[in-house]
Amino acid sequence: MNYLTASYTDIGIRKKTNQDSMIILKAESSCRKIVFASVCDGMGGLAKGELASATMCRSLEAWLIERFPILLAKGFSPDDIWDEWEKLIEFTNRAISNYATDNRTSLGTTCTALLLLDNIFYLMNVGDSRIYRLSDNIYQITKDQTVVQREIDAGRMTYEEAMTHPERSVLLQCIGASADVHPDYISGVANPGDVFLLCSDGFRHVVSAEEFYQAFNPQMMISTDIMEQKLQEITEINKQRMEDDNISALLIKLA
Repeated sequence: MNYLTASYTDIGIRKKTNQDSMIILKAESSCRKIVFASVCDGMGGLAKGELASATMCRSLEAWLIERFPILLAKGFSPDDIWDEWEKLIEFTNRAISNYATDNRTSLGTTCTALLLLDNIFYLMNVGDSRIYRLSDNIYQITKDQTVVQREIDAGRMTYEEAMTHPERSVLLQCIGASADVHPDYISGVANPGDVFLLCSDGFRHVVSAEEFYQAFNPQMMISTDIMEQKLQEITEINKQRMEDDNISALLIKLA
């Protein structure tokens, strides 16, 4: 199994700093290939959101380098991954929270992360960054941990109402600004040709899933140059439609 990857980030049309952070890491072990990717979105109105998102990405990178080889050597189940990530989130949440207390400020971050080991995927989500899977269609794998998503699930709000609701970006929890953080975890099997899209909310507020599928159709994603070009094109569409948040996304194709 081989992987094609691409990423792109833009400060956007309004903000003075880019509070999004991303990582894509590749590794090989014997005959197995690994990709680990994450998009973290520092909280827009909170001070030092870029510090929170970068801290989360550094924690994830350290985990992959220091802890994952141990799991790989002894063998693991999805529950072992979830347990490791639970501890990682708890540690990072406490570290960011302590920094905020010591510096009398507020900061936090979302986190969506994807681990691909050959064709098996493991993912984690906190907040409203998203992971989509594109194959014969586009599928949103993660569910937003937001006030409007809670209202949709309870039948008190429609999807159309949520799109323009003034609290559409209000999170139920985020790393560094919540006392306790409970990520969502999912695992599954991917197929050759599948494409994964990880993005911050600024990348998808004003662009539909159908437009994503047209841009990132797996049959078109044949090189990293094309993948990056399409990410840039969607970023420009976001800006033309006056998206005012930071705009970040990455693509992974199983080739």
